[in-house]
Amino acid sequence: MTTRPDTIKTSPLIESHDQLVASFARGEKPPERWRIGTEHEKFVYADSDHHAPSYTEQGGIRDLLDALTEFGWTPVTEGGNVIAMTGPDGSISLEPAGQFELSGAPLENLHQTCAETGRHLQQVKTIGDRFGIGFLGLGMWPDKTRAELPIMPKGRYAIMLRHMPRVGTMGLDMMLRTCTIQVNLDYQSEADMAQKFRVGLALQPLATALFANSPFTEGKPNGMLSYRSHIWSDTDPARTGMLPFVFEDGFGYERYADYALDVPMYFVYRDGKYIDAAGLSFRDFLKGELSVLPGEKPTLDDWNDHLSTAFPEVRLKTFLEMRGADGGPWGRICALPALWVGLLYDQGALDAAWDVVKGWTMEEREALRSSVPKLGLDAPIAGGRTLRHIASEVVDIASAGLTARNRQDASGSNETGFLDPLREIVRSGKVPAQILLDKYHGEWGGDVSKVYDELRF
Repeated sequence: MTTRPDTIKTSPLIESHDQLVASFARGEKPPERWRIGTEHEKFVYADSDHHAPSYTEQGGIRDLLDALTEFGWTPVTEGGNVIAMTGPDGSISLEPAGQFELSGAPLENLHQTCAETGRHLQQVKTIGDRFGIGFLGLGMWPDKTRAELPIMPKGRYAIMLRHMPRVGTMGLDMMLRTCTIQVNLDYQSEADMAQKFRVGLALQPLATALFANSPFTEGKPNGMLSYRSHIWSDTDPARTGMLPFVFEDGFGYERYADYALDVPMYFVYRDGKYIDAAGLSFRDFLKGELSVLPGEKPTLDDWNDHLSTAFPEVRLKTFLEMRGADGGPWGRICALPALWVGLLYDQGALDAAWDVVKGWTMEEREALRSSVPKLGLDAPIAGGRTLRHIASEVVDIASAGLTARNRQDASGSNETGFLDPLREIVRSGKVPAQILLDKYHGEWGGDVSKVYDELRF
């Protein structure tokens, strides 16, 4: 989730609806300037007893952040607390219960992305070993209750924690107990954005299935393969989901801006503090009628903050965010951007991917989204088939897209090797959660704590 400095004094006031629409057009880039931004979260735990460290305890979250300065990271503070770090590899931020997130820098190719990931994980592992701290690549805490988890000292999280129970039953689980991998990608025009958005939304359930990695809750199987994905089904319906309007004729920047305006607000950021505006209307803010800031109108930074509080399966800012994957171990972190770069950054692959999904109705897309957390690759799709029937085809399309890009490393290898973890999943027919469940019922003898050894970074 976003961490940013207070720039209200320099951000332009919003004077017209056209500025909202133009904020998306500013993201347009020619293909040679398209970049890859990969975000990945991991759980932090104490080696001694697997508890989630608090912010303030000795060897806890604050100490981890402070120690990263030795690798050139610069602290970002809020209310006197270090809550993030910035550096050449992007930013490191804290999710609500102390999950560590790297929001990587915008990079030209997947070789750079995977090298960035490796540097980050080596750095946090070095610091973690010093403090007796481990990092877990999973989509949901396998054994923790909400009450066992700490809360990080970030103002926006306090507002969200109060608001979530008003609008859904699992929003607190989303905040406190989940981790994800995401990739942020560019577009060159409104039409390009629309095609990528549609393909991304339609195939997001396939990404959810391939990366499904959250089968345990509070020490036992939860009946799902991606419980993290299931949690989003009752987090806040006003700001989540599959966005049917994206598939309507004429979809573009203006329609997404109208959607975002109808997403209830969370907060306004002023003078280094978050003002609770949960449930209020950004449309009222545009008119200077926001009750918590009467007479004041929003800036473009306020609009960008607001856009970050919508959580659909694919999200538009000045780039597109693919949001459907569970957190996982190092080897699968690089596979997610490989999948989406392969599908979306080559026009031939993008067209081929659209051909796979263009005949699906909205009802079929919604049914797929609802069934995939439980069924994974066995979730039904149009024509009496399942995701399993198209998984190999889609991975092959992504591979063809990466081959066409032909971004080579120093040894002359292109980017297609980063898809190998997905090829293995398709070959075996088992998604990561199913492999974990097999071990739980087999060699682990029903002891879910074994997952800490299995998926430790």
